[in-house]
Order: sequence, then C-alpha cells, then structure tokens
Amino acid sequence: MTDRTNARKLTIAKAMTEALGEAMETDERIFVMGEDVGKLGGPFGNYAGLYERFGAERVRDTPISETGFIGASVGAAACGMRPVVELMFVDFFGVCMDAIYNLAAKNAYFSGGKQPIPMVLTSAVGGGYSDAGQHSQSLYATFAHLPGMKVVAPSIAYDAKGLMHAALKDDNPVIFLYHKALHGLAWLGTTPGSITHTPKESYETPIGKAAILREGRDVTIVGLSWPVHLALAAAEELAEDGVSAEVIDLRSLVPLDKECILKSVRKTGRLVVVDDDYQSFGMTGEIIALASIEAFGALKSPPQRIAYPDIPIPFARPMEQFALPNKEKIVASVRATLAAH
Repeated sequence: MTDRTNARKLTIAKAMTEALGEAMETDERIFVMGEDVGKLGGPFGNYAGLYERFGAERVRDTPISETGFIGASVGAAACGMRPVVELMFVDFFGVCMDAIYNLAAKNAYFSGGKQPIPMVLTSAVGGGYSDAGQHSQSLYATFAHLPGMKVVAPSIAYDAKGLMHAALKDDNPVIFLYHKALHGLAWLGTTPGSITHTPKESYETPIGKAAILREGRDVTIVGLSWPVHLALAAAEELAEDGVSAEVIDLRSLVPLDKECILKSVRKTGRLVVVDDDYQSFGMTGEIIALASIEAFGALKSPPQRIAYPDIPIPFARPMEQFALPNKEKIVASVRATLAAH
C-alpha cells in the first residue's frame, strides 16, 4: 500500500466514484447505466459528478425497469462495451435475475470463451436502519452460489477504489456489493473505520485475495463487508482479556481466498465466521465446511458462526437489531470456542 504520511481519507462512495472517473477517462468503452445515476449522481452517491464530466451518452438514466436496462447492459458487454450497471437495492435482483444469471454469467461458457461479458453490476446491501424486508438484505451468497460471476464486497474505501479498478478490467461479470452502513451517507450513518486513506493514483486490489486486518494466535474471525468492523471491535474487547484474535476481511466471495483462511485456521486452531446474510446455505457454512475438510486436524474446538436468522428482515427497529450480528455475539462465540475442547 501507498505511503500514508499525507493521508487522504475518502468514503466508500467517493472512492468508487473516483475509480470510475479515472477508468472512464482512459477507456471509452466504459459507461454507466441505471436509475437516477445522471444528474442525481445515483441514489447512494456512487456516480456524483460523472454526468457533468462525461455527459448523458456515458452516464445514462434509465426507466424503472431492471430487467430492461440490465438486459441491455449484457448486450452492450457482448458487443464490446464495458458497462457499469446500478441495481440500487440488491433486494430487487428477483425481477432481473434471468438477465444476470442466464445471460451475463453463462455467456462465456455457452460461447466456449469467445464472448465474455465484461460488465460490473453494483448494488447496495445491508440493513440496520428499519427499511424492512425488501430493502435490507445482504445477499452475497445468492450470487456466490451461481457460477460465472465474481462477487466482491469492500469494507473500506481503499479496497473499494482498488476493487472497482480491478472489476472494470475483468472480462467476467463482477457483482460489486457495497454496504449502506459503510458507504458514507450522512442520513444512514457510516461506520468510521470504513473511511480510510485512498491514494489519488489509480491502483488495483486483486479480486480473490483476502486481507488480514489484525494478526492473532488464539482464534480466527472471518468476515466480509460491514461484519468485518464488528469483528475488529470484538477483537479489541477480547484483547483486554488476553485473547488474541486474527481478523480476516475476505473482500471477495468469488474467488474465495481459501489459502488465507486455511493458513490462519491452522495457526490458531479455532474459527468464528460472521455474516449479515442469511445463515442457512450461506457464507458461514461454506467457510466452516472448508476448514472442517481441509484443516480438520488443526481445529481445537468446533467452529462457531454468527449470521442473520432465516426470517424476513423486520421493520421494527428492536426486532431488527436483535437479529443482526453484533460485537457482543462475536465475543460470546469466541469465548464459546475457546471454552470447548
């Protein structure tokens, strides 16, 4: 990473915008399409200022028809363009999943690799602000389960910029999921740790490489996006009692950095996985299965997981907050795995 003597801190939203602007300056094939991405700059500020710089031809507002404009982006990618298409809320994937999975994800395979679909689909994930079951989900595993797409979810602005540059150069469809609790929106509140030093120059964060944000010896805590910050807070509290927790930020689910996870688990012998997506058939189970199969002999106790319960997300704030992962749940799970033999 770059020298941070003169730290330049950005939000994830501004980091994404900066990466897009830099890439659009150098590659005329890149254009943006979606609802309110033009003069408004996108519903979450991802595209602020791009309309003024590049005009309506390359920053295109669309009708409220996800099936139509995401299908159009697949066609544009097949014809040699490199579209960035905004889904707004990941919860809306149901109305356009045919375009995403049966078209974008499969075309390279169907064509024997002759027709890649180099598109980036951006979408907001995450709840915690009482927006109920159709605007609050974190459906990482839904996309990760389906072959043909890469899936990334940054937890800090530095990685948001680097991952966006990497996604824009990738010939595969990339699902770029940004969490509303990290994004930099004043009306939602932003986790302070997501606002990080972000260099002015262009750079790439490799897709498929996790980051160890805190080294430890007693337990491995694995997370993605917003839950990474909960894991770091839990690690701080555990350190007060002499527990050394290693915290891994996956940064992407597809490809999954299995080597990083297994190396850490073999060192610590204990594993806790935290996710704000649904528990069943999700990321927590996949990583625990990986550790149990590939590093079973190193495990000193059964792995633990914290995820969203298998219920529609409640509107009522007390109910939603009760269901979400938090620092206290992670600390309790770490203590449970330390106590087990």
